[in-house]
Amino acid sequence: MIYLDQSSTSYPKAPGVGDAMRDFLEYQGVNIGRGNYREAYSVELNVLDTRERLARLFGYSDPRSVIFTPGVTFSLNAFFNGYLDRGDHVVVSGMEHNAVMRPLTRMANTHGIRYTVAKANRQGQVCVDAFEEAIEPATRAIVTLHASNVCGTILPVEAIGQLCREKELVFALDTAQTAGSVALDMEMMNIDFLAFTGHKTLGGPQGIGGFIVKKELAEKIEPFVTGGTGSRSDSFDQPSFLPDKFESGTLNLPGILGLRAALIYLETQDMETLNSHKMALTKQFLDGVREIPGVEPVGLSGVAGRTAVASLNFSDRDNADIAYQLEKRWTILTRVGLHCAPVAHQSLGTFPQGTVRFSIGATNTAQEIDTAIEALRQLMC
Repeated sequence: MIYLDQSSTSYPKAPGVGDAMRDFLEYQGVNIGRGNYREAYSVELNVLDTRERLARLFGYSDPRSVIFTPGVTFSLNAFFNGYLDRGDHVVVSGMEHNAVMRPLTRMANTHGIRYTVAKANRQGQVCVDAFEEAIEPATRAIVTLHASNVCGTILPVEAIGQLCREKELVFALDTAQTAGSVALDMEMMNIDFLAFTGHKTLGGPQGIGGFIVKKELAEKIEPFVTGGTGSRSDSFDQPSFLPDKFESGTLNLPGILGLRAALIYLETQDMETLNSHKMALTKQFLDGVREIPGVEPVGLSGVAGRTAVASLNFSDRDNADIAYQLEKRWTILTRVGLHCAPVAHQSLGTFPQGTVRFSIGATNTAQEIDTAIEALRQLMC
């Protein structure tokens, strides 16, 4: 199997992830915040350690501001539903995933929220001026992804953060495609709310992620879910302190400990070296497919300003059939379609047919990329 669907979920997972999850389930299995015994305290210390590692990774000083959720989609819903009020306006980019577009569309229909899409060009780029032009008196936040899951284009996060500071707007960032691969610093980049997932470039398991929220903003967000936290059990009111304010119910402890193992492994690696390897393979792939007639790479022409994602359109062939033949004949796994990002495909000019996406991870090899190029050459001859 040649796995080139890393943007969907990473495979294989980081060393130690499966062992950490199994060991917890087989040898500990306790809950935290409820049990007043040594084993529960031991697990709780490991959960705190995970928060601390995530805070360091994303450049924020307080690990209590790290909130665990099932992933980016839940985290963004928590932000939208907890922060926005009727009549509020939000600016998003023309490259967004449905994790942003669907909650906002629902809230536009049910809560009177409005949003404006800052236009992207055919390379997936969105300039800061486009965001600034979309700001209105009722604008409360700019919400954007860090990099496109369709074509890999990286947005100018630092400049967007500076614009938000100047305009006194909240900046919320979706890091699904970059956390653990591209350096992020909440303080330096003026990010107020950072949503992350564990199962992509962080190398952890599915179903665990979260958000980091600056203290000033956390006070203004109402909890999306309320209930038992193991704290202030004498009161019917939700605790106001972090992380309990946003963490009702039983946490996904196997997922958190699996993510912790992935973070421990990531800290032993050099992020720039891992990313350089992935980008070298991306360049190899793009250079190879450009020589094949009928293959149309989508987005930026080079590897500068992008992640290790390459989307292809096939001018006179069915994209779905190409993906099917790659799997059937070569066991090359890709993703075909609209990638839960129709607005991005509209910006790129690939709607409604979508593309075949090849996304590359640190464990992929040059030989695998050569095989993928040769497979496409044979399919198109």
